[in-house]
Amino acid sequence: MKVIIVGGVAGGATAAARIRRLDEKAEIKVFERSGYISYANCGLPYYIGDVITDPSELTLQTPESFLRRFNVDMKVNHEVIDINPSAKTVTVKNLKNGNIFSENYDKLLLAPGAKPIVPQIPGVNSKRIFTLRTVEDTFRIKNFANSEKPKSAVIIGGGFVGIELAENLRALGMEVTILESAPQLLSLFDSDMASFIHSEIRNNGINLLLKNSVEGFSEVPGGIEILLKGKKILSDMAVLAIGVSPETSLAKKAGLKTGIRGSIIANEKMETSVPNIYAVGDAVAVKNFITGEDAHIPLAGPANKQARIAADNICRINSSYKGSLGTSVIKIFSLTAASTGINEKTAKAAGIDFEKVILSPMSHAGYYPGGKVMTMKVLFERKTFRLLGAQIIGYDGVDKRIDIIATAIKAGMNATELKELELSYAPPYSSAKDPVNMAGFMIDNVANGTLKQWFISDLENLPKSGCTLLDTRTVREFERGHIEGFKNIPVDELRERLPEIEKEKPVYVICQSGLRSYIASRILEGSGFTAYNFAGGFRFYENVMKDKSLIESSFPCGMDK
Repeated sequence: MKVIIVGGVAGGATAAARIRRLDEKAEIKVFERSGYISYANCGLPYYIGDVITDPSELTLQTPESFLRRFNVDMKVNHEVIDINPSAKTVTVKNLKNGNIFSENYDKLLLAPGAKPIVPQIPGVNSKRIFTLRTVEDTFRIKNFANSEKPKSAVIIGGGFVGIELAENLRALGMEVTILESAPQLLSLFDSDMASFIHSEIRNNGINLLLKNSVEGFSEVPGGIEILLKGKKILSDMAVLAIGVSPETSLAKKAGLKTGIRGSIIANEKMETSVPNIYAVGDAVAVKNFITGEDAHIPLAGPANKQARIAADNICRINSSYKGSLGTSVIKIFSLTAASTGINEKTAKAAGIDFEKVILSPMSHAGYYPGGKVMTMKVLFERKTFRLLGAQIIGYDGVDKRIDIIATAIKAGMNATELKELELSYAPPYSSAKDPVNMAGFMIDNVANGTLKQWFISDLENLPKSGCTLLDTRTVREFERGHIEGFKNIPVDELRERLPEIEKEKPVYVICQSGLRSYIASRILEGSGFTAYNFAGGFRFYENVMKDKSLIESSFPCGMDK
């Protein structure tokens, strides 16, 4: 059996190695357009920022090492330019010398990945404008930083690459601005959760301009102007990190069916619409595990799993890909932000009737030094309590908790069953009631009616004259900041001061994190009142509202030229 693989990074290299482990006799050839294989795409920003200092660390294998270990012929700087499915051949161009030749195959695997989105706007071809997708891109940015000593950079796009690169350029001492056309960074997070990400970025000296679209570029002596609507920013360099689109021109030319965002349609076995051709990775459409709808989720984890599954089926082992949760995590200076499943926007678009809990647990036991607060949001289906997704932002233990919830979703667990998970505990690592358990307890309280909630989105519509607004924090906390119209009765004084509250009116309760207000709600309910607890607490409200104000504010001082 002869297998040709197009693309030698995550999907292609993984598939090649798996095929070899399953079939020692197979002839395997990989054609990679760039000059590198099996490189750590996710590590590229950290080389630019000198976190990774040895460029050889970016490549997990070389063509020579791959040949020695797996007996796979890796051809770099070779681009497959045509596929003839009926003849089962590919046409290949040697990008070093221009030679064009043909190769036959029994099985063909496409793993071409994705390409950076480059808008067709004036000045976009300037030598001071970069993209970051390949090792070559990385070296171009690094060489420019070393030779030109830029003092400022503008990152256009607020996704994973844009944020990671912004942090690393900031570490080199540059003044960094992130420009994003949407009203928030990282669209996989809900806007309220993204407010914590925005705060961390601003606190580390990065200018954040949301709801701003780039209309063009103009080179000036020693720099480049980024043109916005009626405004412009002068910078030494700019990086386009708008996102990626599937690299599927070859597949379309060969007649393969494509779908969402032009991605290749493949079945559970990673087979395309054309016999003997498979596809994996960032070029492929997958099923959203929650909604069942087609999605484009360009992440390394799914790409590697798809590659293994395709290799299994090429070697006649029955294997299938069940869809993607899009589980992801990102380091943002000292902060960690992670998500799995779907967010509110996706749930609404899919017509799912959902509910959520928001909590602020400690990363480990409060009495053990070094504990940090994290913010968790867990979404679940209202009637069935099916787990839909989670977002967690904090400084320690975030990745552990998101992985637990991702596993629970894949296992088909009910949201209330999170309370039953038996998770490891020692004071330096967790609490006896782990944050995931706490989320489960809250959802269970929602299920049995013990917890009634209200949210930021409800605030404007509360019947102010027909309800009681109650803040149960201490007097000192209340004086430092509170929501207008709220009456302050500390939770420890509530039982004695119940006569101050009108019994016939519903009571909307808030505290700093949601715990004391929940206790107050139970006191009120037990005394004949109807009480609703604010999800997330005043710290959540304060951060969201501050971020909203900053987003709506004018252009940052000193940048409007």
